Amino acid sequence: MNALGRFVSLLRLFRETKGSWTVQDMSEALSVPASTVYRTVRELVGEGFLEPAYEAHYRLGPAFVEFDRLVRLTDPLVRAGQSRLHDLIAQAGVPCVALLARLYGDTVLCVADEAVGNLPARPSYERGRPMPLTRGATSKTILSLVPPRRLARLVAGSFGGQPGADQADLPMKIAELRDLLAGIRKRGYCITRGEIDEGLVGIAVPVAVPELGIAASISLVLDAASLDEKLEHRLVLLLVSSASLLGDRLSGSRLDGADVSQ
Repeated sequence: MNALGRFVSLLRLFRETKGSWTVQDMSEALSVPASTVYRTVRELVGEGFLEPAYEAHYRLGPAFVEFDRLVRLTDPLVRAGQSRLHDLIAQAGVPCVALLARLYGDTVLCVADEAVGNLPARPSYERGRPMPLTRGATSKTILSLVPPRRLARLVAGSFGGQPGADQADLPMKIAELRDLLAGIRKRGYCITRGEIDEGLVGIAVPVAVPELGIAASISLVLDAASLDEKLEHRLVLLLVSSASLLGDRLSGSRLDGADVSQ
C-alpha cells in the first residue's frame, strides 16, 4: 500500500461509533504491522490530522476543522448554496429541512443544510454524512444527471455491494433505475416518501453546472402528513426556481475566488 493509501485507510477507520483508536487496534483492523501504523500515526499527528486522546488512543485532529472552513469559503456550490437554502426554508412556510447534496465517490454527500421548525423525525441527511446512491429523492435526482456509462458502474457497485445481492438481477435493477431516472429528468423533480426516514417526504430538483463539474441537487424534507397536493405543487415550483437561480449564479462564477455568496 502506498503512503497516501495508507493514510486514507487509517483515517477512514474513524466513524461515529468509534471515534478513537490505539495503534494496536488500527494494526489489527488494517492487517498492517503495528510499526508501520505507528509511523503513519506519527506523521498524521505531526500534520494535525490526528491527535493524542487518552490511554494511547488517537482521535481526529484539528486540521479537519481548518480544511472544513476552507471548503465553506472556497467551494462555489457551498458558498452560493447556503444562502439559497436560507431563502428556501423562509419561503417554504412549513417546518422543513433544506439540503444541498452532491455525488461523492459511490455515495451522495450533503454539503449544506438549513432547518426551520420541528419535524416528527430527524432527517438522516446532514452535512458531511454520506448517504445511499439509489434511495431517496436527493440521491435519485443527482443520479439522473450522471452519464449512462458512469451510472452503470455506480449502480452496479451499489447494488452489487448489498448483502445477499444476486448478480443476475443487476441488469434488471439497472434498467428499472434508468427508467426511473429518465422520468425524473423529464419532470425536473423527484418526490419520495419514507425511503430514508419513516414519516418524512423528500422533494428534490437537480442543480447541474457542467462547466464547473457540479452535479448536485437541492431538496426539502418535511412531514409527509403535511404534504397535500397544493403544498406539493408550491414547493416543487419553489425548488425549481431556487435551483435555477443557484445554477445561474454558479455559471457566472467561473473565476477562482469569485464571490457567489450574495
